[in-house]
Amino acid sequence: MLKEFKGFIARGNVLDMAVGIIVGAAFTAIVKSMVDDLINPIIGLIIGGIDFSNMFIVLKGGGGYASLAEARDAGAAVFAYGSFVMAIINFLIIAFVVFMLVRYVNKVKDAAIAEKAAAPAPEAPKGPTQEQLLAEIRDLLKK
Repeated sequence: MLKEFKGFIARGNVLDMAVGIIVGAAFTAIVKSMVDDLINPIIGLIIGGIDFSNMFIVLKGGGGYASLAEARDAGAAVFAYGSFVMAIINFLIIAFVVFMLVRYVNKVKDAAIAEKAAAPAPEAPKGPTQEQLLAEIRDLLKK
């Protein structure tokens, strides 16, 4: 069983998947920072400083809470629609960034394929002609 496991781990696609997961985790941190620290403040500035993440409706447990965190800490049942709106906005931004990244990688890959296809194929080594082969056979038969 240990031998089979080593064979499974040594396969290229398993290693590729592991590298993809590690790079994906690092990429997620970068994109999250870009969304939280760069894009969301710009969106907030454009829409007049509205903070969607703090928009909520108290369903049960009183009212008059200044923030979503305060309402949740008090144990109130809240309908946090602003957090959902922010999650949708974040998803759309992250999906767009991933789309642009994949688009760029595909362009680079297509350019490499086109460059490889455009390169002239090396000529096959020239061998003896049919006449040379027949002459060689004739000479061997004379011996």
